[in-house]
Amino acid sequence: MAWFQAVGTALGHLWRRSLQLRVIVSTLTLSLIVITILGVVLTGQITDRLLEAKINAAVEEMDRARSTIENKMSGVQSGNSQEQQLDDARAALSSRGGTGQSSGAAGSFDSALAMVGGTPPHEIATSSISEVPQELRRFVQRNQVSYQFTTVADPDGYRGRALVIGSPSAEVATLEIYLIFPLASEESSLSLMRGTMLIGGVVLLVLLAAITALVTRQVVLPIRSAARIAGRFADGRLKERMLVRGEDDMARLAQAFNEMAESLSNQITQLEEFGNLQRRFTSDVSHELRTPLTTVRMAADLIHGSSDDLDPALARSSELLVNELDRFEGLLNDLLEISRHDAGVAELQVESLDVRMCARAAISTVRHLARDAEIEVVIDLPEDPVIAEVDPRRVERVLRNLLANAIDHSEGKPVLIRMRGDAEANAVATVVRDQGVGLRPGEEKLVFNRFWRSDPSRVRRSGGTGLGLSISVEDANLHEGRLEAWGDPGVGASFRLLLPMVRGRKLGQSPLALEPMLRKVPALPEVEPEPKVVEAEPAEPAGAEPTAVAPTEAGSTVAEPTGTEPTATDPTVDDSTVAEPGAVEPQDTDPSAEEPGIDRPATDAHPTTNGRGATPADLDEPMSTETRDGKS
Repeated sequence: MAWFQAVGTALGHLWRRSLQLRVIVSTLTLSLIVITILGVVLTGQITDRLLEAKINAAVEEMDRARSTIENKMSGVQSGNSQEQQLDDARAALSSRGGTGQSSGAAGSFDSALAMVGGTPPHEIATSSISEVPQELRRFVQRNQVSYQFTTVADPDGYRGRALVIGSPSAEVATLEIYLIFPLASEESSLSLMRGTMLIGGVVLLVLLAAITALVTRQVVLPIRSAARIAGRFADGRLKERMLVRGEDDMARLAQAFNEMAESLSNQITQLEEFGNLQRRFTSDVSHELRTPLTTVRMAADLIHGSSDDLDPALARSSELLVNELDRFEGLLNDLLEISRHDAGVAELQVESLDVRMCARAAISTVRHLARDAEIEVVIDLPEDPVIAEVDPRRVERVLRNLLANAIDHSEGKPVLIRMRGDAEANAVATVVRDQGVGLRPGEEKLVFNRFWRSDPSRVRRSGGTGLGLSISVEDANLHEGRLEAWGDPGVGASFRLLLPMVRGRKLGQSPLALEPMLRKVPALPEVEPEPKVVEAEPAEPAGAEPTAVAPTEAGSTVAEPTGTEPTATDPTVDDSTVAEPGAVEPQDTDPSAEEPGIDRPATDAHPTTNGRGATPADLDEPMSTETRDGKS
C-alpha cells in the first residue's frame, strides 16, 4: 500500500511539473476516444454490410433450392414414398452425396425439410430439422419466407453462429424448406478486421505520441530554457541570456526576455551603485561629523558646567544645547549602526547568558522616562534563569527601544514587559505591550521603516532618532530571530522579540502570543472616590515580581490576566490591583480597592523596575540618557 502511495505521489509530482507530459497524455487520451468511436462505427457498418450480403445471397439460394425440391416432390402421395422423396430432394441439393452439405453463391449450407403426411397424418422431417428454431418454423407455417440468426452444431463439428432461412412450398402443401448457412467465414473476416483496426489504432497512438512529443518539445524547450535562465538571473548571475534562433514566436519570446533581462540588469546595477554610494555617504558623513561634534560637545559641557554663573536665559540655552547634542550623537550612532547592517558587516558578539539581565538593564535605562511620565512598567520575568546564546548589547538595545517606544505611546497607562523561554521549542520570547494609541491596520509593517511616524505631530519623550525599530529588526534578524508588531487603535500595541536559545537550531513556536486576548469589562455604577490604603509586606529579594496597578476607565477593554500560563496572552491592567507572578500581595486592603473606578493616590504611581517595587533610592539614582525611539 505504501508503495502505491509513493508511486502515486511521484506521478502526481511529475504531472504537475511537466507540461510536455500533460500535453502528450491529453493528446493520447483524446486520440484514443476518437479512434475507439471510429472503430465501433466502422465495425458496425462492415458487419451490417456482410450480413446484408449474406442474407441476399441466402434468399437467392432459397429460390433455387425451392424449385429443385418442388420438382422432386411433385406427384408423391404415399407416406413411405414421401420420406424417401424428402431424402432424395435433400440429396439433390448436396454436392457431396448424403452428407447434406451444399454450396452456392452464399457459401456452403445445410438443408432441412419437413412436411405433414401419412396415415394418420403426422410430421415427416429430415434429421437436421432440430437445428431450426421453433419460432422460425411458426413463421414459415404461416406461409412467410423468414430468416433468423442462431447458434447451431452440425455433425461435421461446426458449432457457432449461423443464418437459417425458411420458406414454404407453393406447390407441395405443408412442405417446409430450410437452409442453414454457417457464418464462420463472416466471423473470421470480422475478427481479422477487428485485429487489424486494433493494431492500426495502437500504431496510430504511438505515432501520435511521438509526433506530440516532438511538437511540444519545440515549445517546451525554450520555456524550460527561459525558466532556467530566470532562476540563474534571480541568483545574481545578471549576464545570463536566452539563445535566439529564427524569427518565429519562440525567437520573439527569447528576444523579449533578453531585453527585459538587460533592462533589469541595468536597473539593478544602478540601484546597487546608488545603495553603495548612499551607504558610503552615510558612513563618511557620520565619521566626519564626529570630530566637530566632539569639539562642540566639549564646549557645550564647559558652558553647561558654568550655567550657575550665567543668565537664566543663557543657562536654559546651554541645557537645550546639551540635550540636542545628546540626540545628535545618538542619531550619528544609529546611522553608523544602520550603515553596518546595510553593508552586511554587522557582527554578533555571542555569549551564553541569562536573557533576564538584558531586560533588567533595558528597564533600568528607561526608568527615568517612566518616572517623568508617571507610567508604571509592569515586569513579568521568569523566576528561573533563561539561558540563551545572544549578543547582550544588541538584545538590551532592542528591549530598550521597545520600552521607550511603549512609554512614548502609552497615554499614561501601564507598560508591560513579559519574558518566557521554551527549551523544547528553542525559543525565548519577550513581549512589550502598551495600552496607548495603538496601530492602524497595515501599520504593523510600516512601523519598522526608517524615520516612519504614525503621527508626525506627536512629541517624543525619549528623544529618539526614528531609527530604533529599524535597527531592532535588523538585530533580531542577525540573531536568526524575529521582531513582530501588533496594534489596535484605542487598545494599544504589542511587540514581540523571538530569539533562538541555541544558535544553529531551528526556531520553534513562540511561548508567548503576540496579540492579547481581550475581554469587555462591564461598566459599574459610579461611586465616590475613597482613599485607598495598601499595607505592603517588605520587598522580596531581587528577582521577585512587583505588584502593578494601572487605572483605567470602567467598561474599557482590557486583556485578561493569565499569569501562570506562559503561552497565554498578557494582561492589561484595570482599576483593581493586579499581582504579577512573584509579586508581594497587599495586606489588609480597603474593600473599595477591589472595585473599578477608585482613584489611587499619586504617591502610588511609581514605575516598577528591575523586577521589584521602586523605592525612593531608585528614584534618586543617576539615570542613563541613552535611549532609542522607533514607533515615531
